[in-house]
Amino acid sequence: MRKCAAARALAPRAVATRALMPRAAARCVTSRAAAARAVTSRTTAEHRSRRAPCRPLSAGLKAAADDEGGGLADEYSGTMDGSSGELHVVESYELESGRVLRDVGVKYKTWGALNAARDNVLVVCHALTGSHELELWWGDLLGPGRAFDTDRYFVVCVNTLGSPYGSCSPLTPDGDATDGSAYGARFPHDATIRDAVGLQALVLKDAIGVGRVACAVGGSMGGMLALELCYQTDVPVESAVLLATNGRHGAWQIAISALQRQAVFSDPKYAGGDYGDDPPVRGLSVARQIAMVSYRTHNAYETKFGRESEAGAREGGPRLFGVESYLSYQGAKFIQRSFDANCYVALTRLMDSHDVARGRGKYPHVLRDVAQPTLVLGISSDVLYPLHEQQELAIHLANCRGFHAIDSDEGHDGFLLEQDAVTRHVTAFLQETFPEKYD
Repeated sequence: MRKCAAARALAPRAVATRALMPRAAARCVTSRAAAARAVTSRTTAEHRSRRAPCRPLSAGLKAAADDEGGGLADEYSGTMDGSSGELHVVESYELESGRVLRDVGVKYKTWGALNAARDNVLVVCHALTGSHELELWWGDLLGPGRAFDTDRYFVVCVNTLGSPYGSCSPLTPDGDATDGSAYGARFPHDATIRDAVGLQALVLKDAIGVGRVACAVGGSMGGMLALELCYQTDVPVESAVLLATNGRHGAWQIAISALQRQAVFSDPKYAGGDYGDDPPVRGLSVARQIAMVSYRTHNAYETKFGRESEAGAREGGPRLFGVESYLSYQGAKFIQRSFDANCYVALTRLMDSHDVARGRGKYPHVLRDVAQPTLVLGISSDVLYPLHEQQELAIHLANCRGFHAIDSDEGHDGFLLEQDAVTRHVTAFLQETFPEKYD
């Protein structure tokens, strides 16, 4: 079996890495779904997301949101609401399931300038609860002289199908509804990662006019999108950086996703997804809290909180541990971001659909079909997407240029929080893969 040298006999904190090899010509593998689509599209500012108004929090949730309580570092900064950026509307789009969506909005944002050859493009893909507002979650990587160097590259970030931040989702108008109502529970919950990638490719090609993508970059769900971009042929992708991700969602990740969905479903206000202007904020808050446990580590929680109790616990009431207060804060903060329950359900199912081998062949062989130069990064303490899953990618990807385990106690969220380390690895990969851009 051919192996990427970097992936042999890897220890969690002492990882051998493979020297970058000379640049190889990129090759894409045709996606049957992409080839089958016949799509017309237009760009408009008239397509609007119908976000349910943010309802007041309960007293307990509000108190939690108002008091960050010395918790762990937050992975997102600023106000994420999807209001910035451009909107491209695809008039007709066929999903893998065969369902056809009408007037499909896709929100995106760009930085830098597209060159005359239309090939200096970096596509950055966001994670589950992120958005196209790249500056709010990987801001230290964006700008002149940084990893996503806007003096050298035209940087594009597209809001994913199902997201509440502007693209087609349960919050946006159902193109087939005669009354103009939002999808709500009618949103296609069998939409896939490949469906989302197909829409990204249409934005790149039709709305922006991209000829080739120099590199697709993403972590977690963003890494799934970046990997799938290597298979589509609408807009050729020359290289990819994959962080804290895998080639297929396994039983572990699906179980955690399912548990979060059950938290949403258990809220009486969910009402099968038809909750209108009275959303199930309690269930969504609990789903977020479950996620926050999987995103971090035993050591991080123990070091930060231990068995400390909340100083303001009510006399005679149950003991409130500091970590409980922190998780309540995270749930309440998530609600204040106006995230939507149906969107959360749709996006977790989108991630569960991820499997590059589905309909293409055996998993190792399908990974070998990715001939583009790739860089694979993992987080040493990640329990959600453990290192062995990135090692698996590095072993089987045909042109793996290197695997690195970033040493961090932050768990899965390290791909967002360890921005200095991510910057170093991404910059080195781009410099070696595209030396002509750094002369």
